Amino acid sequence: MFSIDGLEYLKLFSEAQAEIIPGGVLFLYIEKDIIKWRKASTKFDLDIFNIGEQIKSDSIAAKAMAQKTILKENVPRLLYGSRFYTVAIPMSNEKNEAVGAFSMLIPKLHPVVKSFKDFAPIISEMFPEGATMFVTDLQRILYKQASAKFDIEDLKKGDILAENSIAKNVIKTEKEIIEELDSSVFGIDVLEACYPLFDEDNTDEIVATLTIITPKEVAASLRDMSDNLESNLTGIASAIEELAASASQIHVNEQELNSEIKEIITLSEEINEISAFIKEIADETKMLGLNAAIEAARAGEAGKGFGVVAEEIRNLSQQSKSTVPKINSITEHIKTKVMSVSEKSMNSLASSQEQASATEEITASIEEITASTEELNNIAKKL
Repeated sequence: MFSIDGLEYLKLFSEAQAEIIPGGVLFLYIEKDIIKWRKASTKFDLDIFNIGEQIKSDSIAAKAMAQKTILKENVPRLLYGSRFYTVAIPMSNEKNEAVGAFSMLIPKLHPVVKSFKDFAPIISEMFPEGATMFVTDLQRILYKQASAKFDIEDLKKGDILAENSIAKNVIKTEKEIIEELDSSVFGIDVLEACYPLFDEDNTDEIVATLTIITPKEVAASLRDMSDNLESNLTGIASAIEELAASASQIHVNEQELNSEIKEIITLSEEINEISAFIKEIADETKMLGLNAAIEAARAGEAGKGFGVVAEEIRNLSQQSKSTVPKINSITEHIKTKVMSVSEKSMNSLASSQEQASATEEITASIEEITASTEELNNIAKKL
C-alpha cells in the first residue's frame, strides 16, 4: 500500500504524465467508496467515472482496499463500453488502514489502432489516386488519415457510426466488406474496404474496424469514355453500313449504265450500217435517174415529162447522198461521246468497287475497335 501522505505527489505526477502516455489515460482517486479526484487525458476519457460518484462494491478499487494490495485487471468492453487496462493502488493512513485507492485506467487498443498514426500516413499516399483511412471502435471513428490527393471531409474523428455504415455492418457480421459506391454517397465513385479487428487475446471478439476508401475517378472516366466511344462507334458503323449499301447500289447502277452504253454503241454502229445502205440506194437511184434521162432524150418530145421526173430522182438521190456524211458525222460524234462516258463509267465502276472494299475494311476495323472498347470497359470495372 501507498501512504496517504504521498497522495498529492501522485496527483502532480499523474497530471504531468496524462498527455504523455500513448493512447491516453484516466487517473482516479477514490476515498472509501466515493470518487474524490480525477484527471483524464485528451485522448482517453470515460464519462462514467465522475467526482462524487460512488463506486461499486465489486470494483477493482474496492477489492484493492479490501485486500490491501495492488490489483491489475483487463476490463472487457461489455462492462463500460470500452476496453481498458486498470491498476488500483490502495492508500493507507498512519495506522496502516486502507482509506482509499489510486486507480489508473489505460485504454486497451488493438495493435492496428495503436500503430495507426504511424502507418496510415504512409499507406494512404501509396495509392495512385490517394486514399482516406480510418479506424473505429464499436461506436465511433477513433482516428482518421487522408492523403493529399483524396479526403472525404464528411468523415471526422469522433463521428458516431451510422447504422447503415460499412463499419457498422462489419461489426454486425464480423466479416470484411468490400464494395463500390457511386457518387451519390461521397460525391465521387469510390471503392470502400472495411476489415474487422479482433481482440488479440479473444479472437472471437471484434473490437475495432479498419476502413480504406479509394476514389474510382479514373475508372469512372474510363467507363464514360468507353461508353461514349462505343456509342459513337455504333453510330459510325451504322452510317458506314448505309454507305456500303449505297456503294453497292452505285456499283449495280454503274454496271447497268455500262451495259446500256454498250447497247448505244451497238446502235450507233447499226446507224452507220443504215447510212451506208442509204448511200448505196442513193448511188443506184442516181444511176437510175441518169439512165431515165438518157431514155427520155431518146424519146424526144414524148419523153420530156419523163425527163423531168428523172431529173427530180437525180436531185433526190444527190440530197440523200449528201445527208449520209452528216449522219455519219453525227453518229461518230455520238459514238465518241458515248465512248468517253463509257470510259468514265468504267472508272466510276472501279472506284465504286474500291469504295465498297474500303468500306468493308473500315467496318471490320470498327468491329475490332468496338471489341477493344468492350475490353476497356471491363478493365475499367476491375479498377
